[in-house]
Amino acid sequence: MSTRQHAAAAAFLLVVLFMASTAAGGGGREGKHGQTSGVYMVMVKPPAQGVDCDAYHLHILAAVLGSEERAKKAMVYSYTTVVSGFAAKLTPAQLAALQSELPLL
Repeated sequence: MSTRQHAAAAAFLLVVLFMASTAAGGGGREGKHGQTSGVYMVMVKPPAQGVDCDAYHLHILAAVLGSEERAKKAMVYSYTTVVSGFAAKLTPAQLAALQSELPLL
């Protein structure tokens, strides 16, 4: 592993740890049906070559949330350089739907 890859991996881990501490710190909000939402990092299989990663991630999220508008509101960040995935504000039920229905790693 090169120095650049080590630096990218370290940065990725810091982001994951930061997001986990934010979600665990009670920073969530009440969603529909009284479920607390939090920011989750979702890793997915990379799209086919030539496909726009941001649009691909938005499409995955929209499939579970029911519309592109809802997906845009929930999307926090799209990861495209080192890994394929995104961070989004989700309820536990929405996260479970992603885990069971979509091409996650």
